[in-house]
Amino acid sequence: MKKRAFLMATILLVAVCSFGQSAKKYYKAGTEFVEKQMFDDAIVQFTSAIGLEPRNPDYYTARGKAYEMQAKYAEAKADFEKTLVFAPKDVDALISIGAICNKMGNYEEALKLLNHASANDRRNAKIYPEKVISLINLKKYGQALQASDTVIIIKDTPMDYYWRGIIYRRLENEVLAKKELEKSISKDKKLAEPRIELADLLTTSNPMEAMNQCNEVIKNNDRNTSAYLQRAKVYMKNLDYPNAINDISKTIMIDPGNPIFYFARAKCYQDFNQHVNAINDFTKCINLKAGLKMEDPDAYYARAKSYEEIMNYDKAMEDYNKITQLAKYDQKAQEMLQASQKRLYELNRETVPPEISLISPVPAKDTLEIKGDKTAILITGMVKDKSKIKSLTINKEPITMVEKNGGNEFLANVNVTGLDKITFSAIDDYDNEKVLSYALRRTETNPPIINIVAPYTSEDRQVLLDTPTPNIAIQGKISDESMIKSITVGNFTASYNPNELNPSFSATLDISNLNKFTVVAEDIYGNRQETEFVINRDNAQIATNNPMGRTWAVLIENSSYETFASLDGPIKDISTIQRALANYQIHNIIHKKDMTKAEMERFFNIELRDQVKKNQVKSLLVWYAGHGKFINDVGYWIPVDAKRDDEFTYFNINSLKAGLQGYSDVIVHTLVVSDACESGPGFYSAMRSANGAPSCDNTLVAGAKSAQVFSSAGYEEASDNSKFTATFASTLLNNKNACIPIETVVKYVTAAVATDKGQKPKFGNIQGLDVMNGTFFFVTK
Repeated sequence: MKKRAFLMATILLVAVCSFGQSAKKYYKAGTEFVEKQMFDDAIVQFTSAIGLEPRNPDYYTARGKAYEMQAKYAEAKADFEKTLVFAPKDVDALISIGAICNKMGNYEEALKLLNHASANDRRNAKIYPEKVISLINLKKYGQALQASDTVIIIKDTPMDYYWRGIIYRRLENEVLAKKELEKSISKDKKLAEPRIELADLLTTSNPMEAMNQCNEVIKNNDRNTSAYLQRAKVYMKNLDYPNAINDISKTIMIDPGNPIFYFARAKCYQDFNQHVNAINDFTKCINLKAGLKMEDPDAYYARAKSYEEIMNYDKAMEDYNKITQLAKYDQKAQEMLQASQKRLYELNRETVPPEISLISPVPAKDTLEIKGDKTAILITGMVKDKSKIKSLTINKEPITMVEKNGGNEFLANVNVTGLDKITFSAIDDYDNEKVLSYALRRTETNPPIINIVAPYTSEDRQVLLDTPTPNIAIQGKISDESMIKSITVGNFTASYNPNELNPSFSATLDISNLNKFTVVAEDIYGNRQETEFVINRDNAQIATNNPMGRTWAVLIENSSYETFASLDGPIKDISTIQRALANYQIHNIIHKKDMTKAEMERFFNIELRDQVKKNQVKSLLVWYAGHGKFINDVGYWIPVDAKRDDEFTYFNINSLKAGLQGYSDVIVHTLVVSDACESGPGFYSAMRSANGAPSCDNTLVAGAKSAQVFSSAGYEEASDNSKFTATFASTLLNNKNACIPIETVVKYVTAAVATDKGQKPKFGNIQGLDVMNGTFFFVTK
C-alpha cells in the first residue's frame, strides 16, 4: 500500500511540473511575439498559458499589456483586475488599471485606483504620472502640480516636466508652461511630446521656433503623426495651406483608419476654400466614426458649412437636421443645436406665400354658399407652405391649426351675421402672406333625409316585421334644414306638421302584396328625396314557431392567459354547451376565443350591438368560460391580457350591463351565464325562486321582457373541470319537453354544485335593464 501511494504522488508531481513547464513555454512564446509587436499571436500564447495555470497573475498581466497595445482597453482592464484577484497586493496591477481608466476617459475611477496604489506604495514613481493625467482631466490643477512635485522628488524624468507644462497651460500661465517644457526638452532632446506641446504654445507668438520644434521631432521620427499635425497648424497660421494639407496627408498615409486626420485635413481644405475636397474628407471622417459606432456632430456641422458654400442647401439641411437628431442623446450636439437651427431657418427662407384651400364648403366661382338663414358657417380647410405657418385669420379672427396630412388643417365656425364676404389671411415664418376673399350667397340645396322609426328599420333600409300582418303603421322622421312641403308613403299622403322643422310623420300602409315601398319627401325649396324600403318578414316567420323569436348565443372561451394560469376547461366547457344547444332553436352562435380587455369592450359595446340591431335578434344568451374574480362585491371576467393584482386590467361585468343596455330596445330576452365567479350585488337583484318555473305555453311570460343572470358561486380562478357547465348541459340534453325555462336549469345546477359551506350559484334579474317578469326559454327544434 505504501509503495502504491508513493507511486501515485510521484505521478501527480510529474503532471504538475509538466503543466507548469508547458504554461511557461506558452508565456515565453507570447513574450517573444510582443517583442515583435505581433500582439494577436502573443494573446493566443498567453491565453494558452492561462488555460494551464489559471491562478498565475503574471500571465494575466502579460495578456492585459498585449490588449492595451491593441487599444482593447476593456479586455486589458479585465485582465489586470484578474491579476489583482490572485495578487491583491500587486501595486503595478493597480497602476495598470488606473492607466487604462485614463485612456478610457474614466478619470474618477482612475484617481481612486491610483490613490489606493500610492497608499500601498507611496514612493512608487510609476503612480504619479498617471495620477497627474487623471487630475488634469478632472481640472484639479492644484492637486496635479502637487502630484508632479512628488514624482520629481521620487524620480526626476523629462515627462514629469512635460506634464507640468501642460498644467501651466491649462492655468493660462504660458511663461511657466514654456519654462517647464524647455526643461523637459533639455533632459531628453529626442522626446517628442514636450517639443510638440511647445510648438503649439509658440504657434502664434513665434511660428518660426514652433516650426523648428516640429522639424526636430520629425527628424527623429518621420512617422510621428502629432508632429505633422502640429506643423500643419503652423503652416495654416502662416496661410501656407498647400504645405499644411501635405503634412496632414502624410498622417493619413501613416494611419489611414484614423478619422481625426481626415477631419483635420477637411478643416484645412475648408479654410483654403476647397469645399468639395473638404466635403469628401468630412464624409470619410463620419463614415470611419460610424464604423466605430460613434457620431460626431462637429463633422456634420462643418460639412454643412461647406455644402452651403457650394450652394447645395438640401445637403446642408440634412446635416443640420442630423445635429438636431443627435441633440437628444449627445451633449456636444446639444451645444450646437441652436446654431444649427438658426442656419436651418436661414437656409429654408423663401418668398412663396402659403396656399389656402377650403375643404368644406367647396367654393363655387369665388363664392361660398350658406344654407337658409344661418348666422354661422362651419369651414374646414388646409394651409400648405414649405415653411411653418405663423398665423391664420378668418375675418381678422385668429384660427387654430393642426399639422396633419402634410399641411395645417383648420376647423372654424365663422359668424357671418350681416356679412356678404369672408376673408382668409395666412402668414408663414418669413412673413409671406396669402389673402383670399369669398362672396357669400345664401341658399339651401340639400334634399331631406328620411328615417323610419317604427317598425324597426336597419341601416340598409330593411323594415323588419315581428309578426305576420297585412297592414303596418309606419312612423318616421324627416331631417332637413328647411320646412317640409310634402311627404308620401307608397301612394298615400303621410300625416305631419308642415310648420315644424324636422317633423315626424305617420301613415298606415297595406302590405299584403308588397315586398317594398317608397317614401318621398320634398322641402319648400324644391329639394326632393325618394328612399326605397324593403319589407323583411323573416322574424315574423320565426315567431310563428318560436315564442322567443330570433335567438343568438355568444360563447366566450378564455383559456390562453398571459399572466394567469392557462386553462383547458373553457375549451371543453364551450364544446359541451355547443353540443347541448344543438338540439334547440339557436339561430346563430358567435364563438369568441381568448379575448383581450379591449376586444371585450369593443365587442359588447359596438360589434354585438350592431349585429343584434341589424338582424333584429329578440333573445340573447351570453356564456362566459374562463378565469373570474370577485373583488369588493364586484364580479370580473379576466381577459387573456390581464395582469395579476391589477384590477384595472380586468373586465368589470357591470361594463357588460352597460353594453347590454345599448340594445335593450331590440332584445326582449337576455340571459348571462358566468361560469367564472359571482356577478356581485351591483349586477343582479330580485332573485327568482328556481322552484317557480313557468310552463312553455305561458305566452305572457314568453312575450314579456326579461334580463337574467346565472353565475357560479366560486370566488377563485377557474379550474379545468366545471361541474356547473356539465350539469347545465346535462339538463338541456336530458330535457324531453318542447322547451325548458332557465328556472328549471337553475334548479338542477344549484342542487348539483352547491358547496358544504353554503355557497351556491346566484340567479336573478340584471339591474338597470327593463324587466317585465318574462323569462328565458330554451325551445327545442
